[in-house]
Amino acid sequence: MSESGFRAEPPTLFLTDADVAALADWDDAIAALRAAYARPDEPTRTPERTVAVTDAGWQRILPAAPAGGRFAGSKTIAASLRNGLASYLITLFDQNDARLAALIDGNRITGIRTAATAAAALTAMLPDRPVRVAVVGSGFEARAQLRAASRVARITEVRVTSPTPANRERFARELGDELGLEVTATASAEEAVRGADLVLCAARSRDESPTVLAEWVAPGATVVSIGSTTRSQRELDAALVGRAALIVADAVAEVLHDSGDLIAARAAGFDPDAVTVSLHALLGGDVTRPDGIAIYKSTGSGFQDIVLAEQLYDRAVAQGVGTPLPVGILTIRK
Repeated sequence: MSESGFRAEPPTLFLTDADVAALADWDDAIAALRAAYARPDEPTRTPERTVAVTDAGWQRILPAAPAGGRFAGSKTIAASLRNGLASYLITLFDQNDARLAALIDGNRITGIRTAATAAAALTAMLPDRPVRVAVVGSGFEARAQLRAASRVARITEVRVTSPTPANRERFARELGDELGLEVTATASAEEAVRGADLVLCAARSRDESPTVLAEWVAPGATVVSIGSTTRSQRELDAALVGRAALIVADAVAEVLHDSGDLIAARAAGFDPDAVTVSLHALLGGDVTRPDGIAIYKSTGSGFQDIVLAEQLYDRAVAQGVGTPLPVGILTIRK
């Protein structure tokens, strides 16, 4: 140990994907994110994500230091597109002493925080009555979206669709039993979406053509879109974005300029900028949901990762979960 450097105590805690699964709770996650987004937006605390492109894929970094929180940190995503692989790592640094408090496997957190943030948005976007739900997609993200939505919405029925019959039928069977809901698998997105009050979109098409079309969506429906997070990806067609009376964005600049759905809508002559507001504004009470179609559009944010990671870290310490690392990084006096 040098005169200028020391290893802060307690030691860095490592949380595995299994640890996250054991610690996570939907109601607590939704409440934490709802409270965090109810605070005023401070853009300098959550800079835009950065991406380093490699020959094999990319590395994406999402930093954040949420207001009112104890920790700052980031999520790093490493993707090997050549091999179809990705890994996620979240770092938590204590803002009081600069200690590296935790390293957390970010795989499961990504799905939980995406769905929990959408559910927080739904608390201010859904009507105060029972709703019929359509789910477009049957994978991990789609399952998470329905689980989280079921915590804040009074759901009467669910229709799910995805390209593979076995997958959508498994979703209907397993989520129906788990949540105690009537879940029906449908052969097409149109069949699932027509007549739905809430449309949960969690799947892009293989050729990046939209999976949900404007003419299928009811006039007062709420649409959650989490599947198109880059400029090349598509999930909602341009006309649906054009029909929206309100678009709520978890990260306004990235949603408007880095989501393929909104880029395509702008190119088609629509003005999504005019109806887009931040989730901070919605949950902070500065905006109310108007009549007409409302879209919650997410590209994901390090803000969500760090809010949820702090909650999981505090719970891990209290319950004795996780692995303290035998070595750590130096904290340097400046």
